Amino acid sequence: MQTPRRRPPVVGTMTRTTELRQLHPFFVGELSGVDLRALDGGGIDEMRALMDRFAVLVVREQPFDDAEQVAFARRLGGGEIVTKVGRSVIDHAARLTEPGMTDISNLDEHQQIIARDDRRRMYSLGNRLWHTDSSFQEPIARYSMLSAKEVPRVGGETEYADMRAAYDALPAAMKAEIEGLRAFHSIIYSRSTIGFTDFSDAERALFPGAEQPLVRVHPGSGRTSVYLASHASHVIGWPVPEGRILLRELTALATLPQFVYRHTWRAGDFVIWDNRCTMHRGLAFDEATQRRDLRRVTTVDVAPAAARA
Repeated sequence: MQTPRRRPPVVGTMTRTTELRQLHPFFVGELSGVDLRALDGGGIDEMRALMDRFAVLVVREQPFDDAEQVAFARRLGGGEIVTKVGRSVIDHAARLTEPGMTDISNLDEHQQIIARDDRRRMYSLGNRLWHTDSSFQEPIARYSMLSAKEVPRVGGETEYADMRAAYDALPAAMKAEIEGLRAFHSIIYSRSTIGFTDFSDAERALFPGAEQPLVRVHPGSGRTSVYLASHASHVIGWPVPEGRILLRELTALATLPQFVYRHTWRAGDFVIWDNRCTMHRGLAFDEATQRRDLRRVTTVDVAPAAARA
């Protein structure tokens, strides 16, 4: 199903040695032979066009430091960075100090592996649920960009699901049923589903939640997608049990194997995804003995995707 298909080299403001191939029949492009830090304005425009097409881009051998990663994210994503996300919300001795950088690791501020019962680890387990970043905030997130510094020998992959292809495959009756519906998204809710309720009043106040449409039209590609996440608590105007059943049914359909790409990380990988038309989740690894250091920057969707009225 995921046999790579060679594409012509990317030209224009990227180098002629840059190669692009598709890693999944529906989405996910892989770029090699390019240094993203060196792109000019035209190269950034090309990257946005590739994101509209593929929704997920894997770029190999990108030696970003934290400040360079944040600077690139601002260029690609429109300038504004999501800051109230991730482990930093509950981590008062943060390992990473660059503003806007989210720590996706199992390491503490002393670069040591976090204990299995550490509050930070328990909170981060929610990343194993299918989600899209910052759907519980308004405006939502546009791009997330994850840089791999250290990866475990086995496990710890990230899976991505194409919400455009998932929408296309829905039965006509289901499309009609969800047209115009809105769901309430809350990170407090999604963490509670795995038993993490250890939020202070101050932390809870940071995240009042947000309503989001179940169907969106992407402004770059013009394609329609479902907009789902484990953060989706209930459907507005529906009885809570019925709404949650609908959301779970949609998530099950949208994450069928034919819509999913699994990324096996290498040190130096840089993966960008569009939160407006994808979901993702992290997979398990031996956190007690294996180090994993991934660093993410997420940009705000300053020109939000059009919602179905």
